[in-house]
Amino acid sequence: MWKQMSLQSRLLIALSALVTITAAGAMISIGYTFMIDRLINGIFETDVSAMRAAQELENALVMQKGYVTYYFQDADDAWLVELDKHHTEFDTWVRRARQWAVTEKERNILNDIESLYIRYSASRDEVVDLYRRGFRDDGYRLHKNVRVQFFKIIDLCRQFNNAYADRISQAQEKIRDRAVLLNASAFAGLFTVLVLGLLLAYILIKQVMGPIRQLALATNMGKTGVPQENEVKALSEIFETLIADVDQTKIKLEWSREHLEQAEKWALVGKLAAGVAHSVRNPLTSVKMRLFSMERSLALSHSQKEDFEVISEEIRHIDTIVGNFLEFSRPPKLKMQKISPSDAVDMAVQLLRHRLESYDVKVRIERTRRLPEISADPDQLKEVFVNLIVNACDAIVDGGHIVIHEESPTKNSAQKYIVIRVSDDGPGVPASISEKLFQPFFSTKEEGTGLGLSIATRIVDEHGGKLGLESHEGHGATFIITLPVTGV
Repeated sequence: MWKQMSLQSRLLIALSALVTITAAGAMISIGYTFMIDRLINGIFETDVSAMRAAQELENALVMQKGYVTYYFQDADDAWLVELDKHHTEFDTWVRRARQWAVTEKERNILNDIESLYIRYSASRDEVVDLYRRGFRDDGYRLHKNVRVQFFKIIDLCRQFNNAYADRISQAQEKIRDRAVLLNASAFAGLFTVLVLGLLLAYILIKQVMGPIRQLALATNMGKTGVPQENEVKALSEIFETLIADVDQTKIKLEWSREHLEQAEKWALVGKLAAGVAHSVRNPLTSVKMRLFSMERSLALSHSQKEDFEVISEEIRHIDTIVGNFLEFSRPPKLKMQKISPSDAVDMAVQLLRHRLESYDVKVRIERTRRLPEISADPDQLKEVFVNLIVNACDAIVDGGHIVIHEESPTKNSAQKYIVIRVSDDGPGVPASISEKLFQPFFSTKEEGTGLGLSIATRIVDEHGGKLGLESHEGHGATFIITLPVTGV
């Protein structure tokens, strides 16, 4: 039947099959991409948020237990103020958790937590009242009984957390299964496209170009003044176009596979961020409480107070690293307000004052006037500048300088942008890694998480701006932040 078809029919069948396979592969890839994107967004918006709520509930409960113990030790009413704050915080997180509870099991766990907490709160207040009235022995005995209620609530919080951890694991397995199916479809489609391409090439070479060349030789076209290559060149251009389509299809399929692998990594990051927060924040909170208690009870000299400030700053830095994981696992929620980016620069420099002194790094701000106000999140912008300054300190080896140059838009310029350049006199960034520097989990530091610049880039993008890099190895590096502004 194939041999009985005309040459035109063969070409049309081969071309139609090639276009159909290419379009089908592209549609399947797009469909899987949107499906997995919805799945991942569901994980981040519901499951990760619910896990965080469970951890915050446990953290608030642990803090309440600790403040009751501290009140027993020194009868300071300040602990009761903090106790009330975390009591309110616990109630707030219970209400938020109800928003993400979708199954009957999860709602039952929350009901149990709330009912147990009401009894626990009443018993806890009775313990505090006994301590306040001086019946310490009676209060201590009741305090021991209250611990049983405390651990029951803690166990329920962990059950609630594990329910969502299991759901994330199931989603991860579903993503992996779909990725395997898409890879198999991609390879099958690529093989089919290659076969069709080879078939089309055979038809063109053997049944089109060959006869045309033979006809040219037979008729001796070269002597007539008509260029002999014209017909062959036309057919050759068609063939090259088809091969380019095959290559483009292969590139699209490879891109889809890489996108799916990245999506799986994002799902793992969500689970990792929740685990890190659960494992690190509780002991970190305990350390902060101990430092706070010691600072209140000890008579410290001026230098010792400075040491306490440095220690507290480093603890906050660790807390920031944990927060980076959580921040990366979900899109940032900006709290926009009118602010001059110069304020964010000043806050970042002031926050890092001790770090800059310890690295023997001098910061110079080049500013003719304060930058105009824009709509932005001051805390998020400060985080961007903190990240860039910390990276610059790490890059400078034996002391150096950081220059922060601010540029305001001119009244006559068509585009209204604020430009802030953060430059250092360190070794610079090698050209081989400059493109990878903003990718998640890529870090040149042994203890780095590889998330700082990724988060900074995302924050700047959310503000409608752009974060770029100019660097020549051995001559320092300059990070350029461009932010839009209106009404200038």
